[in-house]
Amino acid sequence: MNLSLGPLLYYWSRDDTLAFYAEAANWPLARVYLGESVCSRRHLLRLPDWLEVAEQLAAAGKEVVLSTQTLIESESDLKTLRRIVDDGRFRVEANEWGAVRLLSKAGIPFIAGPTLNVYNHETLDVLAGLGAQRWLPPVEMSRATLAALLERAPAGIETEVFAYGRLPLAYSARCFTARHYNLPKDDCQFRCLDHPDGLQLSTREGEAFLTLNGIQTQSAGVYTLIGELPALRELGVASLRLSPQSRHMGRMVDAFQAALAGEPIPADLTRLMPGAPVDGYWHGRAGLEHSLESHA
Repeated sequence: MNLSLGPLLYYWSRDDTLAFYAEAANWPLARVYLGESVCSRRHLLRLPDWLEVAEQLAAAGKEVVLSTQTLIESESDLKTLRRIVDDGRFRVEANEWGAVRLLSKAGIPFIAGPTLNVYNHETLDVLAGLGAQRWLPPVEMSRATLAALLERAPAGIETEVFAYGRLPLAYSARCFTARHYNLPKDDCQFRCLDHPDGLQLSTREGEAFLTLNGIQTQSAGVYTLIGELPALRELGVASLRLSPQSRHMGRMVDAFQAALAGEPIPADLTRLMPGAPVDGYWHGRAGLEHSLESHA
């Protein structure tokens, strides 16, 4: 079982983004997913820039995957998608079914992203027939549901599980970060740059509830399956996806790598997280519950 670095879900400055991936080149990762998968207005790095970063990471020995946008809202978005498909140098993660269609039509094997919402083996069979070589379950899928699905999964397809980061729960054509600042989406003033790990939304009682990330709604808590590695191995999961955060990401990668090697989970692990740990979905419970303390 190896580690993957998922696509950057937040909007960081160009310098911060390039510095992050320069560091990631030295982390113990099997693969790195690159590209803008959330909002096309985030264009401090455009596709040629992402391809340059991809070349650098590939030279450092990483498998590079280009992630497609989850919501295609314009002809410009579609044009970028076609350029990704036509590039041919790197594997592609399809995050909506239009990307699946283009990749399948071109005869290009791909990774089926978690937003394709695969909940049964029949859908996975369809994706495998279209060219999917690896897939990610939806982030809210429990261990029991995944186990039942994998019992009937098509032969040869790899499973990668979202194992760390704020959970991407929903996408909308509306930009909730812009709405928070009473700005229209088309004149958002790129306020996402002010929130490198998302904008926390609290209840009236002041409890963390959700995280706003532009058009994406995330969990307030940080999902972590670092205490579930034996169960993940037993299921035959090939890779764990770690979602980027603005601080301490290298230390978090090292913690997961150490855990894979059988070392104890650091007692201060939660200090490295931008929010409280959660893992309820994995256990078939409310998503905001967590059992990390029982594994520490």
